[in-house]
Amino acid sequence: MRREANVKDKFSKNLFWDVDVSQLDVDANRRYVIGRVLDRGTDNDLRLAFSYYTFPVVVEVAKSLRTLEKRALSFISAISGESKDKFRCYTWRQSSPIPWLY
Repeated sequence: MRREANVKDKFSKNLFWDVDVSQLDVDANRRYVIGRVLDRGTDNDLRLAFSYYTFPVVVEVAKSLRTLEKRALSFISAISGESKDKFRCYTWRQSSPIPWLY
Protein backbone atom coordinates (compact mmCIF):
# COMPACT_ATOMS: atom_id res chain seq x y z
CA MET A 1 0.00 0.00 0.00
CA ARG A 2 1.19 3.47 -0.76
CA ARG A 3 1.60 5.69 2.24
CA GLU A 4 0.03 9.07 1.74
CA ALA A 5 -0.18 11.35 4.74
CA ASN A 6 -3.57 12.97 4.18
CA VAL A 7 -5.44 10.42 2.08
CA LYS A 8 -8.33 10.35 4.57
CA ASP A 9 -8.85 14.08 4.02
CA LYS A 10 -9.37 13.49 0.30
CA PHE A 11 -12.40 11.21 0.78
CA SER A 12 -15.87 12.78 0.78
CA LYS A 13 -16.77 14.21 4.17
CA ASN A 14 -20.13 12.41 4.26
CA LEU A 15 -18.47 8.96 4.29
CA PHE A 16 -17.17 9.28 7.82
CA TRP A 17 -19.83 11.43 9.45
CA ASP A 18 -19.98 9.20 12.53
CA VAL A 19 -16.26 9.04 13.40
CA ASP A 20 -13.52 11.51 14.19
CA VAL A 21 -11.58 11.61 10.92
CA SER A 22 -8.45 12.85 12.67
CA GLN A 23 -8.38 9.58 14.65
CA LEU A 24 -9.15 7.33 11.67
CA ASP A 25 -6.27 5.08 10.61
CA VAL A 26 -6.95 4.16 6.98
CA ASP A 27 -4.49 1.24 7.09
CA ALA A 28 -5.66 -0.37 10.32
CA ASN A 29 -9.35 0.21 9.49
CA ARG A 30 -9.26 -0.62 5.80
CA ARG A 31 -12.34 -2.90 6.01
CA TYR A 32 -14.34 0.01 7.41
CA VAL A 33 -13.01 2.51 4.87
CA ILE A 34 -13.45 0.23 1.85
CA GLY A 35 -16.95 -0.79 2.95
CA ARG A 36 -18.00 2.84 3.32
CA VAL A 37 -16.49 3.80 -0.03
CA LEU A 38 -18.24 0.94 -1.83
CA ASP A 39 -21.60 1.62 -0.16
CA ARG A 40 -21.67 5.41 -0.12
CA GLY A 41 -18.68 6.74 -2.05
CA THR A 42 -18.54 8.85 -5.18
CA ASP A 43 -16.53 8.04 -8.29
CA ASN A 44 -13.64 10.05 -6.90
CA ASP A 45 -13.78 8.12 -3.62
CA LEU A 46 -13.64 4.84 -5.52
CA ARG A 47 -10.68 5.98 -7.61
CA LEU A 48 -8.88 7.12 -4.48
CA ALA A 49 -9.52 3.79 -2.73
CA PHE A 50 -8.33 1.82 -5.77
CA SER A 51 -5.18 3.90 -6.05
CA TYR A 52 -4.37 3.85 -2.32
CA TYR A 53 -5.19 0.22 -1.48
CA THR A 54 -4.78 -1.25 -5.03
CA PHE A 55 -7.58 -2.97 -6.92
CA PRO A 56 -6.84 -6.56 -5.75
CA VAL A 57 -6.81 -5.49 -2.10
CA VAL A 58 -10.17 -3.71 -2.46
CA VAL A 59 -11.68 -6.82 -4.07
CA GLU A 60 -10.31 -9.14 -1.35
CA VAL A 61 -11.59 -6.89 1.42
CA ALA A 62 -14.98 -6.64 -0.31
CA LYS A 63 -15.13 -10.44 -0.43
CA SER A 64 -14.72 -10.58 3.33
CA LEU A 65 -17.28 -7.90 4.25
CA ARG A 66 -20.34 -9.20 6.04
CA THR A 67 -22.64 -6.47 4.78
CA LEU A 68 -22.61 -4.61 1.51
CA GLU A 69 -25.47 -2.99 -0.34
CA LYS A 70 -26.84 -4.88 -3.33
CA ARG A 71 -25.74 -2.28 -5.85
CA ALA A 72 -22.24 -2.13 -4.34
CA LEU A 73 -22.02 -5.93 -4.50
CA SER A 74 -23.14 -5.93 -8.13
CA PHE A 75 -20.63 -3.21 -8.97
CA ILE A 76 -17.59 -4.85 -7.35
CA SER A 77 -18.62 -8.25 -8.74
CA ALA A 78 -18.91 -6.84 -12.26
CA ILE A 79 -15.62 -4.94 -12.31
CA SER A 80 -13.66 -7.74 -10.63
CA GLY A 81 -15.11 -10.57 -12.71
CA GLU A 82 -15.86 -12.57 -9.56
CA SER A 83 -19.24 -14.21 -9.12
CA LYS A 84 -21.45 -12.87 -6.35
CA ASP A 85 -21.38 -16.12 -4.42
CA LYS A 86 -17.67 -15.61 -3.71
CA PHE A 87 -18.57 -12.59 -1.56
CA ARG A 88 -19.37 -13.18 2.11
CA CYS A 89 -22.14 -10.57 2.15
CA TYR A 90 -23.99 -12.45 -0.59
CA THR A 91 -23.78 -15.86 1.07
CA TRP A 92 -24.58 -14.40 4.50
CA ARG A 93 -27.65 -12.63 3.12
CA GLN A 94 -28.85 -15.90 1.58
CA SER A 95 -28.46 -17.78 4.86
CA SER A 96 -30.44 -15.25 6.91
CA PRO A 97 -33.71 -14.60 5.10
CA ILE A 98 -35.99 -11.78 6.11
CA PRO A 99 -39.12 -13.09 7.88
CA TRP A 100 -42.47 -12.70 6.25
CA LEU A 101 -44.58 -9.76 7.32
CA TYR A 102 -48.16 -10.89 7.86
